[in-house]
Amino acid sequence: MGVTWQKASKVGQAYLWSILIWLGFSPLYAAEDKVRLLERGVDTAYWMLLMGNGVWLLTAALLTPPIFAIVRRYPVGKPSGFARIGGYILGSIPFVVSAACIRWVLLPPWDAPHQQFGHRSLNGLVHSTFVFAELTMEYFLIVVAAHAYRYFMRTRAQEVERAELEQALAASELQALKSQLHPHFLFNTLHGISALIDIDPIRAKALIVKVSSLRRTALAYGSSDLITLDEELKFVGDYLDLEKMRLENRLELRWRISPETRPVLVPQLILQPLIENAVLHGVACCRDGGWIEVTSRLSESVLEVQIRNSVGGKRGDGTGLGLQNTTARLKHLYSNEATFSFDLGIDGVATSSLVLPAFSAQTQALRAAAISDSAA
Repeated sequence: MGVTWQKASKVGQAYLWSILIWLGFSPLYAAEDKVRLLERGVDTAYWMLLMGNGVWLLTAALLTPPIFAIVRRYPVGKPSGFARIGGYILGSIPFVVSAACIRWVLLPPWDAPHQQFGHRSLNGLVHSTFVFAELTMEYFLIVVAAHAYRYFMRTRAQEVERAELEQALAASELQALKSQLHPHFLFNTLHGISALIDIDPIRAKALIVKVSSLRRTALAYGSSDLITLDEELKFVGDYLDLEKMRLENRLELRWRISPETRPVLVPQLILQPLIENAVLHGVACCRDGGWIEVTSRLSESVLEVQIRNSVGGKRGDGTGLGLQNTTARLKHLYSNEATFSFDLGIDGVATSSLVLPAFSAQTQALRAAAISDSAA
């Protein structure tokens, strides 16, 4: 019952739009006839011209939805294009006959000499087909419009499908990138612990407990793409505590976090690979150690997070897995609204900079609600 009602509703809407569009031209046609008849010295009431043109256009309006339905089912295209073109050419004959019959039923024939409507007759019905040239042109106009509409709807459907596929692909790629980060971080940390087991087993045990806590925190985030900067900083802080236990006084930490930035949403684990990169290539590889500085600030509606660190040992080019994944994740989550840059300065300082839209949890909820309402 529901399916039948939906089909009837769609058919009704199609006829309604067809009638509204076609009858919208009737005042213009009537005005044109009025001017042309006045030039000939014939004064015909405008309402009669409006009625005549209205019936003429109403006939086209009633025949348009069936033609659109036929074109939707049997469009001109490969491989049966020529056969269908021939079919549509022959289809002009039943259209002319149908249009003449409908107009004969809706309105009596117009008696021009007496300026009045005459009586319906078989002869009048036959005379209605004498304007076959106009009716044929009208028919092919509808056929072309139906094909153009079908092409437009097919193109729009393909665009929607392509957008949905791209969104699904972006989501799967993002999940793959996140899954790459976790093992990468874990393997590097376990490698450091393995080096301490024989030298300092007590500290190695403490490190294992710390790793377990970090892993539990990462799993607690689940599939969340965005968390607050405060949560991300707590995770980074725990990770640096782990590195501090391993490197001791060789690692110096500097925090310059603006309080108003803590509620801002950032991608989960977006800072951890940058911090890990700073530890591995800036501090751990240097005998004397080094320092890491984390800075955050709000600038209008933009969050800026900067990680600076001293560089020790051989300088890399800064294109490791963590940095590549950071760029890829920002592209998937923010498109072109976020930027990431890495600079290895000549002064022995490496700088990783993140610039993100400053969304709070409340703002994100309002945006999601707005998107949901617009979709509904």
